Amino acid sequence: MKKTFLFLLLIIVLLIPSAAYAQDYYFSLDQETVHVYWEADGTLDLKYEFVFTNQPEGHAIEYVDVGLPNNQYSDSNISADVNGQPLSYISSSGYEGSGSSGVAVGLGSNSIPPGGQGVVRVFIDGIDDVLFPDTESDDYASAVFMPSYFGSQYVSGTTDITVVYHLPPGVQPDEPRWHSAPNGFSSSPITGIDTLGQITYTWRNPSGDPSARYKFGASFPSSYVPASAVSKPTLWQQLGIPAEAVTAILCVGGFIGFIVLIIVISVSSSRKRKMKYLPPKIRIEGHGIKRGLTAIEAAILLERPADKIFTMILFSLIQKNAATVISQEPLKLEFSDVLPEKLRKYETQFIEAFKKDTDRVRKTELQDLMIDLIKSVGKKMKGFSHRESVRYYEDIIKRAWKQVEDADTPEVKSEKFNSHMGWTMLDGDFEDKTQDVFRTGPVYVPIWWNRYDPTYRTAGSSGKISSPSRSGGGSALPNLPGGEFAASMATGISNFSSDVVGNITDFTSRITQKTNPVPKPTSSSVGRSGGGSSCACACACAGCACACAGGGR
Repeated sequence: MKKTFLFLLLIIVLLIPSAAYAQDYYFSLDQETVHVYWEADGTLDLKYEFVFTNQPEGHAIEYVDVGLPNNQYSDSNISADVNGQPLSYISSSGYEGSGSSGVAVGLGSNSIPPGGQGVVRVFIDGIDDVLFPDTESDDYASAVFMPSYFGSQYVSGTTDITVVYHLPPGVQPDEPRWHSAPNGFSSSPITGIDTLGQITYTWRNPSGDPSARYKFGASFPSSYVPASAVSKPTLWQQLGIPAEAVTAILCVGGFIGFIVLIIVISVSSSRKRKMKYLPPKIRIEGHGIKRGLTAIEAAILLERPADKIFTMILFSLIQKNAATVISQEPLKLEFSDVLPEKLRKYETQFIEAFKKDTDRVRKTELQDLMIDLIKSVGKKMKGFSHRESVRYYEDIIKRAWKQVEDADTPEVKSEKFNSHMGWTMLDGDFEDKTQDVFRTGPVYVPIWWNRYDPTYRTAGSSGKISSPSRSGGGSALPNLPGGEFAASMATGISNFSSDVVGNITDFTSRITQKTNPVPKPTSSSVGRSGGGSSCACACACAGCACACAGGGR
C-alpha cells in the first residue's frame, strides 16, 4: 500500500510540471460576425466582431490574427478595439496565422485572461483587387469572400457565425444574385436593405465550425464599379477553353510543377537557414520580454545582415572616439592608441580583427566575433519569449525614427538622429528612410563626423562643408546637404559588403554552420507537418477574394 501511494505521488509530481509548461492558446469563439462592404470604387471594407471565451487552462489571449484576402491594403487603414478599448498594435508583419496575408492585433494590457471573455472588433478599409469576372455573364462582377477561421487545436465548441454582404450603392433588388452557400448555412441568404439603402445578403449558422473554411459569394452588374476594379479574365477564359480541359491540363502540369516546387522550396529553405543566426531552441517561447539588449545585440535577435551589424559596431567605436576611417574606398581604419574603458567584447574583437594584415584572417576573426555574439545573445534569451522580445525591439526602432521625423528644426533632427542612430540603423529600410528624412534642408553633422568621413577633414580646401551661423549670432554649426549626408551613411554599409564581408550569403553560412547547424538525420526520422491551418483559396472561375486565418492564436 505504501509503495503504491509513493508511486502515485511520483506520477503526480512528474505530470504537474508538464501540464504547467504545456499551456497554450485554448479558447471558444462564441460569435463571429463580419460585415462585408463591396464599395463603389471596387474596394472591400470589413468589420469583424469576435466574441472569445478563454478556457481556464488556456494561455492569455494576447494577439488575434485576422486573415485578409490579399496584401493590397494599408495598416494605416485598420483599427481595432477590445471591449471598447482602442488598440494600438496592428501589424501585418506580425501576422502569424495561415495564409500569406493578414494582420496581427495585439490586445496589450487588455489581454483576455484564462477563464475571461472579451469582444474584439477589427475594421479594415480599402482592400483592393477583390473583384473578378463572373463566368455566367460577361457584364457581371463576382465577389467571393472567406471569413477568418482559427486552428482546430486552439479553439473548442461551435460558433454562431454571421456574414453580411453589403452590395455596392445603386445596385437594384432584381440585379444581383447569390452563389451557393456553404454547408450548414441556408441555401439562400436573408435579403434586406441597410441604413445607407444598400442591398444586403445575410448568411448565418448558429452552430458553425470556427476552424472551417466557409466561402460566400455574390455577383452584381460590373457597371456599378470601375472597369479597372474587375480583374481581367484568365487566358483560358479568353480562348474559350472548357473548364474540364483546363482541369486536365492543370492536373498534369500540377504534378510536374509540384516536383519543381519541392526542389525550389528545398533550395530556398536551405538559403534561408544559412541566414538564420539563432537555433530553433532559442525560438521556443518562454515568458516575458528580454529587455536591456544593446542595439547591436538586438540586431542579432532580429537577425539583421552581418554587414549591417559590423557597420553598427564601427559607428559605435567612432562615436566613442576609438576608431577613425582613413579611407572609405577601400575601407581602411585606424584605432586610438589609448582605447576608452569598458568597451564591449564585440567591440574589442572588432578592433583586433581589423588590426590583422590579411583579409582572410580578418574575415575569419569577424566570423568568430559573430559566433561569440550570437551565443551570448542566445544565453541572454533563455527563458524569455522570442516573439515578444522581437516585437519589443521593433517598437523601439519605430519610436526612434518617430523622434527623428517629428523634430521641429534641422538642428534638433540631426541631434535626434545622432543619439538614436544605433536603433535607427536596425531598420531594414535604414538607407531609404535616411534619404527621405534628410531629403531637404541641411544636416548639422555630429562632432564625430570627421572620424567617419575623410573628406570632411579636408573640407577647408574643398569647400564641401558649409558653416552658416545660427540665427541670432553665436558659433557656426558645420552642416552637409541632406542628400549627401544620407548617401555617405549608405556608403558605410555597402563598403562592408564589398570590401570586408564579400558574398554575404557565404560569409553568414560559415557562421550559421556553427550557431544553427542543419540537424543530422537519423534512420528512424520521418516527415511530419506542424500544427496550424492552411489556406487553399479555390474559387474556380468565379473569381476569389478569400480571407484566410488560423493556427496559433
